[in-house]
Amino acid sequence: MSGVDDLLDSNSAVYRTLLESTLAIPWKIDWATMKFAYIGPQIEPLLGWERDSWISADDWATRIHADDREHVVNFCISQSKAGVDHEADYRALTRDNGYVWIRDVVHVVRDDKGEVEALVGFMFDISERKKTEARLLSLQKELEALSFKDGLTGAANRRMFDARLDQEWKNAARSGQPLSVILLDIDYFKQYNDFYGHIRADERLTQVAQTLMLATGRPGDLVARFGGEEFVLLLPETGAATAREIAECCQRMIGNMGIPHEKSPISPSLTVSMGVGTATPLAQTDAMDFMHSVDQLLYAAKQNGRNRIEAMP
Repeated sequence: MSGVDDLLDSNSAVYRTLLESTLAIPWKIDWATMKFAYIGPQIEPLLGWERDSWISADDWATRIHADDREHVVNFCISQSKAGVDHEADYRALTRDNGYVWIRDVVHVVRDDKGEVEALVGFMFDISERKKTEARLLSLQKELEALSFKDGLTGAANRRMFDARLDQEWKNAARSGQPLSVILLDIDYFKQYNDFYGHIRADERLTQVAQTLMLATGRPGDLVARFGGEEFVLLLPETGAATAREIAECCQRMIGNMGIPHEKSPISPSLTVSMGVGTATPLAQTDAMDFMHSVDQLLYAAKQNGRNRIEAMP
């Protein structure tokens, strides 16, 4: 295959040597025939296809990964017809059924009349760059997940709860479905912490969080650490009766753990107090007002003796 001279408008062997010694793969396609006038010999060791097998633009198109082909081909054709220089990233198929990430940088050559005469460009192997981007994206997702998780208990954190409450409140306002929240506080946990120590107290917080997650377990439900020894359960599309049942289940499961609490004046084992609220939001209502009401229910549960559930009538 010849045509490197046309590519650079020069007969110098120096230019050929420079072109064929770079990692980038030079190429030229004649616009009228859509056939390759030239493609660098670097193409064969990279993709495995013999240099002479690159006859026309169809060979290029069929060697693009099926998931990329239509978009890339249509984009390149439209840009070329418009006479616009462009570049495209895609997966080029190798002869052994693998693929290599390619960045194709294309320059549109025009004749004296301004008509498209040829396309010239370079293919760059960007596989390592794509691997790095994938690793960075994975790390970003991991960091994002960690930013929404309580580092001690593994439950969601307050930031995650606030974001989900806002989202679910809007969803409920649109759908007319009820939304329930259970706010929970471990009874006399300061006394537990003082008597048993921080390490044991941290272990108990984690146990309670894991138990709450087991007690809900429904898709869409969220268990979050609200702060200190307080936890909150967000229950989308859940009416008051079901929310009460879930609260009773949580209370029962925590009681069944039988965690000793010698400094509790109400029980020899760890107990919890809960406030349970249910609302069918309207577009103009405020989720924070609702949360304040649930917090008041939790306060009432504490004032009325603890180890109890207070719910909206």
